[in-house]
Amino acid sequence: MEAHLRLTTAPTGPYPTISFGTGSLVRLPGPSISQPNVYNFNSTSYANMYDELLAKDKRLYNANGILPMLERNKNVKFGPERWQDWKVGVPRVGKRWVNPQVQQRDGVTEAEYAEDKGYQGTEAGTVDIVITCEERCWDAVVDDLLSRGSPLNRPVHVFNVDIKDNHEEALIGGRAILELADALNAAAREEREAYLSSGGSANGFDQGSAGREGFDERVPDILASWQERWPLLPALWTLAWF
Repeated sequence: MEAHLRLTTAPTGPYPTISFGTGSLVRLPGPSISQPNVYNFNSTSYANMYDELLAKDKRLYNANGILPMLERNKNVKFGPERWQDWKVGVPRVGKRWVNPQVQQRDGVTEAEYAEDKGYQGTEAGTVDIVITCEERCWDAVVDDLLSRGSPLNRPVHVFNVDIKDNHEEALIGGRAILELADALNAAAREEREAYLSSGGSANGFDQGSAGREGFDERVPDILASWQERWPLLPALWTLAWF
């Protein structure tokens, strides 16, 4: 979520941004390793998590950083979404989609997508870049994209920037991801302008058709240059398809 916040508040942006988890449930540290706090994706708000843990043990969850993290998160978006449940290509407008089994729960469908930071530009329900922060999440995303069968025939670049799961490393990783996004965006702008100058259509580039090949071919070099500046953040990349 630190990267989501960085991307949506950057002076070089804000970038259209959606954030997801890939696990089956949201698990936050509890009073012991065997007692995590467990929540559903797509239905539980960060505000509800915050209020519940505040009532349970304010001192503990302040000390371990969970309450400050949730305070940040609830100012970024409604709540955690699960990647595997994302209906790619379905417009993200109006009331947000939630799991059918909790569809009727009071308040679940009240929040709108437009209230999330980074909403503008994501209304069509697609993205050009995916960035994960852990290799197992990268694997899950790539496997999921393969299992979907590329119904939109739309290319998507999938990166992993390996970031340790603590506050300090998240801040560093957020800066690094923003720098990668800036480099990718600058290249995309250059290639889009070149494509338009050659007589191509904006739609041909923006929809990920053959008109975007110039940008796609530059991505490995952009990542290599970025990796030289951030050698302590190992990165992975592949080109996949929605």
